[in-house]
Amino acid sequence: MIIGFVGTGIMGAPMAAHLQNGGHQLLLNQHRSPVPENLLAGGAKVASSLAELARDAEVIITMLPDTPDVEQALFGENGIAAGLGAGKLLIDMSSISPIATKGFAERIAALGVDYVDAPVSGGEVGAKNAALTIMAGGSAAAFARAEPLFQLMGKNITLVGGVGDGQTTKVANQIIVGLTIEAVAEGLLFASKAGADVAKVREALMGGFASSRILEVHGERMIKRTFDPGFRIRLHSKDFELALSGAKALGVALPATAGAQQLLNACIAAGFGDKDHSALLLALETLANHKIG
Repeated sequence: MIIGFVGTGIMGAPMAAHLQNGGHQLLLNQHRSPVPENLLAGGAKVASSLAELARDAEVIITMLPDTPDVEQALFGENGIAAGLGAGKLLIDMSSISPIATKGFAERIAALGVDYVDAPVSGGEVGAKNAALTIMAGGSAAAFARAEPLFQLMGKNITLVGGVGDGQTTKVANQIIVGLTIEAVAEGLLFASKAGADVAKVREALMGGFASSRILEVHGERMIKRTFDPGFRIRLHSKDFELALSGAKALGVALPATAGAQQLLNACIAAGFGDKDHSALLLALETLANHKIG
């Protein structure tokens, strides 16, 4: 199958590589960043425009940073929509607004094209290991078309509901992940300030009810201070903005999310926006005037 893949960044590049290794022909476009050499070496072709990519591909996958990026790629001049035709499948694996997603899907459906929103969780490690969690929204028929491709990129694959429900699930995921990162950071900071060995504290907690994947992975990042991005602070901040704007529209209070967003904002203001989201710890360390370890 010819797959047009738009967005070969930290997450997108390994996802596209798994599709290529699965026997599919990739059609790429230099969208903001250079096309990865390993994909070209594997036989990927480069389209001159997003419209050309959409014309020549059977399935188009987008993996872009934010809602405006997806909108521009889809509906901008010479964009994806300009090259779509009836019977094609468009899969958006970006993490963007659920409300905007429904609007995009309506416009794409009017062209006779199936639309699935399928944001992912698992970060760079999950993308490289084809172990992503994929949360899909769309019709059962469209999901059935997309599922074999999802199986090349992820392990926990769920059709949550209709279009937009995948994005809603991802926002919920980001609330839980972000607040758990904050909880781990606060716990380790408390232990360090009290004079305990944080590595030993983390080891002990991993055997108890506080154990979590975030304590395991991000707790270690905090202790070793390895903040190279798997998922950037500025992108998690964007996801929290989606949560808070959605909560406002729904009349729902998310007080802990709002507080965590302020810590992320503090990190961005201090120049840490491109560090891994586990570096939320840095804002708490500043408030405590204490570094763990």
